Amino acid sequence: MDFQLSDEQKLIREAAREFAEREILPNVRDNDREGRFDRELARKLGEIGFLGAPVAEEYGGRGLDYVSYGLIAEEIGRADSSARTVVSVVTSLVGGPIEKWGTEEQKKKWLPRLCSGEGLGCFGLTEPDTGSDAANLRTRARKTENGWSISGQKMWISLGNVSDFALIFAQTDPALKHRGLAAFIVPTDSAGFTTQEIHGKLGLRSSDTAEISLDEVEVGTDAMLGEVGDGFKVAMSALENGRYSVAAGCVGICEGCVQSSVEYAKERKQFGVPLARFQLVQEMIAEMILKRDASRMLVLRAGLLKDEKKPNATETSVAKLYATEAAVECANLAIQVHGGSGYVDDYPVERYLRDARVTTLYEGTSQIQKLIIGRAATGINAMLPLQES
Repeated sequence: MDFQLSDEQKLIREAAREFAEREILPNVRDNDREGRFDRELARKLGEIGFLGAPVAEEYGGRGLDYVSYGLIAEEIGRADSSARTVVSVVTSLVGGPIEKWGTEEQKKKWLPRLCSGEGLGCFGLTEPDTGSDAANLRTRARKTENGWSISGQKMWISLGNVSDFALIFAQTDPALKHRGLAAFIVPTDSAGFTTQEIHGKLGLRSSDTAEISLDEVEVGTDAMLGEVGDGFKVAMSALENGRYSVAAGCVGICEGCVQSSVEYAKERKQFGVPLARFQLVQEMIAEMILKRDASRMLVLRAGLLKDEKKPNATETSVAKLYATEAAVECANLAIQVHGGSGYVDDYPVERYLRDARVTTLYEGTSQIQKLIIGRAATGINAMLPLQES
């Protein structure tokens, strides 16, 4: 396994870093304070090719490998997790499933607009009463003469208020459980499709988050992604790729914590010497570096396996679990290094902590990742309902 980046990958990482410095960092604090979603930034992410980066060029993507995609997510995540969320949702949760499961007509219709940033899409799986238990969705899809009628609610949907279409997962027959799930591409301007912005979030304040309501939304037969019964597989494959990009973005948070802490510790003086002279400050910085490097290597391993088209579900869960928890721990340590200054947004570390916290929840909680890893180790699926003896 080669852990050396190619010249092309190094150039992609540098381009992502320069973009983040130029287009994201100057506005990140104001956007966070005001809870403002930057639609223009999303468009620029598409223009430079950072949306749908692994999507084939014939559909508007750049055809990049997954290691390169991870480097993009890392650099954008270092600058702003809200911007990285746009990259992850459009690329992993929406673009990827359409490219893998869609018809040629669906790919040509939706993917170019996604990859260019001209149009945005969202991933409608989670519901008010259903998170990790995706097989028991309450959203229903009823067969009609001309297609399907969809009714239900979706919750915590990133980009839900600003998207042109939503990938909606619905149950066609509750008795079939996961075998009855289907995925539909639903334009957000459809009659009966409404959204409401979710306010008061701890972090990701400049990321759009919505509650979606569908009241007998009519779609044609050509709106289904795959067939009835494919919905569960579509969702799981999307989440697996989403976990990879979230993990990569958390490497960026860890890197940002290290950079900010090193700079502050060298500049800030106490008792007449820089903070960096104190052993326990160096210990905290060293701990952050250990977590950053371990996270980066785990993400790289998952990316290499994806590029080699080898099974990687477990390795991706390992990377997601470790990197997200590491990001929270690094941000907490970084605030400690900064002292009182780390508790206000004059420095990025308090935002890192707020933004990192949700990464241990979405795309499968840390506990779900442990169950995935445990299932791979033991061959026993602990997520199945326990049977009474």
